[in-house]
Amino acid sequence: MVGHLHVSLDFLEFPPTCTCDGGDESPRIQLHGLDSASVAVWVVNPYIRSCCSFTPWLVWNVQAMAIIPGNIPKIPRVTSPIACYQGTNDHGITGYTGPCPPSGESHRYQIRVYGLDTMLEIPPGSTGRELVAAMRGHVLQYGETIAMCTR
Repeated sequence: MVGHLHVSLDFLEFPPTCTCDGGDESPRIQLHGLDSASVAVWVVNPYIRSCCSFTPWLVWNVQAMAIIPGNIPKIPRVTSPIACYQGTNDHGITGYTGPCPPSGESHRYQIRVYGLDTMLEIPPGSTGRELVAAMRGHVLQYGETIAMCTR
């Protein structure tokens, strides 16, 4: 059975600094009740009309900590401000890509956080499909939160 993890952000609607209209910086994520060896984060916009869902950020091998800092560099293997690996998102690039819905639309983004029993043995730049396969059998905790973006 997977345990609960409480996930929160500093906002309900993405500030410009975290969107394509601003700094395009990854958000700060707060984790409460974390009792795992490492963390993986998967951000999803589940309601893209042209397909089914869209992934703007994949990050894993984050050491278990209460706060994942914001503005993580857009490189595959990060060493500062934290150590982590980032995957290839649905834009085809590595790292975080901020919300950018069409003008006049509001989109909901899910920030899914997985507490894992180990660091994952997949290389930086891996895809969502590869991340899911690597997490299989290692998820101890799960939590998510939602934020909106309107343009």
